[in-house]
Amino acid sequence: MTKLGRLYGLGIGPGDPELLTLKAHRILTTVPVIAYPSLENGKVLARAIVADYIRADQIEIPMPLPFSLERSSQPHYDIAAAKIADQLTAGRDVAVLCEGEPMLYGSFMYLFQRLAGRFETEVVPGISSTLASAAMLGAPITFRNDVLSIMPATLEAEALRDRLAVVDAAVIIKLGRHFAKIYQILEQLGLLDRALYIERVSQPNQRIVPITEVQAQEVPYWSLILIPSQTQPQ
Repeated sequence: MTKLGRLYGLGIGPGDPELLTLKAHRILTTVPVIAYPSLENGKVLARAIVADYIRADQIEIPMPLPFSLERSSQPHYDIAAAKIADQLTAGRDVAVLCEGEPMLYGSFMYLFQRLAGRFETEVVPGISSTLASAAMLGAPITFRNDVLSIMPATLEAEALRDRLAVVDAAVIIKLGRHFAKIYQILEQLGLLDRALYIERVSQPNQRIVPITEVQAQEVPYWSLILIPSQTQPQ
């Protein structure tokens, strides 16, 4: 009987290949199969981050996934999980590439739910864009007993307003077409002076722009707003 392959959820960081951990690099360069999400427009960010480390003899499984709430992603994850399961059943280890941290708003979580009960699975943590943004912006996020809130911009305006009204520090992710809504809420709550905007964290085309100068129609999905703590360090 063929020994089943091992599934890896590989956190590869926010974009800079040098932020790849040694463990992720070792697994990436030794597994026979890699899988990675591809966007609806055909772009494959995860693969691009580690392209220099991929071998020509590795089997590749692109996973087309919708990134809009209007479309159900369940069938896409079912299809991807089935393709990965075929490789694992054949005895081949598979590393699923995941930008940032696999277990924090990562696409791997949905594959984990489908496959971890059937195959030996290991998750390799990665550097999340939510935390890398603080380094790139030069802004400490929290001090002492501060509570950090991470929230997607896709929430309804009322829910976002209620949460942001009481935060010590916050990171708002998945901005895209929701930027104007977030900007209005921050203005209403008097948080604009604290809000820092960054897009494509640590990637070659990273941009840091004063939030009052951001053009809403140009904000990409891969952007976030950091609201650092007001607590004074001692």
